[in-house]
Amino acid sequence: MGANLPRISEQWVYGGDVPSGCVQLDSAAWFGWLAAETTTRFSYPLFDPQLGYIVGFMTVRKERRQRGSEYWVAYRRRDGHVRKVYLGHSEAVTLEQLHTVGCRLQGKEVADNEQTRK
Repeated sequence: MGANLPRISEQWVYGGDVPSGCVQLDSAAWFGWLAAETTTRFSYPLFDPQLGYIVGFMTVRKERRQRGSEYWVAYRRRDGHVRKVYLGHSEAVTLEQLHTVGCRLQGKEVADNEQTRK
């Protein structure tokens, strides 16, 4: 990961080219930041509640299809293999979805009654 790669912490994204230093997830500013041409990637922490700490990060990247549309994909190296999970267009990338995909990339399923991290 690059030194200036924006990172998610709690419900905020910090660093990189983030306007005013931070943007709250699921806000209009968040979706605007995701849709911006200059925003191409960020990292999201993978928290293990059983251990009580962050066990790693997944990298989320904006990719372009041949037909020109852009979408977000999450990557995580696990057991020597890189796993890739499709997230969707910018308007679909929410805190809840990032949490769900993070659990999936860790090999864990999210319980139906589990709430997203606060």
